[in-house]
Amino acid sequence: MTTRIEKRFAALKQEGRAALVTFVTAGDPDAETSLAIAKALPGAGADVIELGMPFTDPMADGPAVQAAGLRALNAGQTMRKTLALVREFRKGDDTTPIVLMGYYNPIYIYGVEKFLADAKSAGVDGFIVVDVPTEEDDEFCIPALKAGFNFIRLATPTSDDKRLPVILKNTSGFVYYVSITGITGAATPDPAKVKEAVARIKRHTDLPVAVGFGVKTAEHARAIAEGADGVVVGSVLVDAVRQSLDEPGKATGATVKAVTDLVAELARGVRSVRK
Repeated sequence: MTTRIEKRFAALKQEGRAALVTFVTAGDPDAETSLAIAKALPGAGADVIELGMPFTDPMADGPAVQAAGLRALNAGQTMRKTLALVREFRKGDDTTPIVLMGYYNPIYIYGVEKFLADAKSAGVDGFIVVDVPTEEDDEFCIPALKAGFNFIRLATPTSDDKRLPVILKNTSGFVYYVSITGITGAATPDPAKVKEAVARIKRHTDLPVAVGFGVKTAEHARAIAEGADGVVVGSVLVDAVRQSLDEPGKATGATVKAVTDLVAELARGVRSVRK
């Protein structure tokens, strides 16, 4: 069965353009505002939505995403509430792919079998779990694939031609190329190096390759879209949430618009590139 992720990338290939993949943290700054942001993303130009699963020790994330996770946890976000957000989103949108991204601990605590069943009924399409290596695929990746989800794996600048086939073995939906070494939002990717890396990955797989980490502006997005099948934007969006909050850290009337205005701008950058 073809997943929403596979359908979306196939449709965009027909259109001749890259996908805009947007990351926001579930429950940031609160459950209600987070749902409003998610609902508004497709209209602003997001093709795929990544929802961060808040976790207390997000080792691969930079300060912006770490802060977003803490805001969400402090506001009472749980895995059940994250799945409820997806379920609520699906009432009005049955086509936009949703990927849950984060760390294995909250899934393990929830219980893998129950988590997969609840995620499926909520309308989740795939997962990015950054701290479960390929050597441990039986733990979560294989059960997720068997349950009909896409499992999206990260490739990095240090993933050489020997390691890439191992990474790609059980990957589906798309490959997420981390364009810089280090944490999220820390630096800006070099488009020429990205194009080269995407071409190298494509020698090993037919899957679409989406590129993230460090994309902050429409110009960055346009440059990356020229050499990739998707552009992933995250830190700058969660930072837009932070900047829109009032002094006590609560959502304001400007919060949703702060994110959607930025997404619309990034979407214009991505969509200006035709292939």
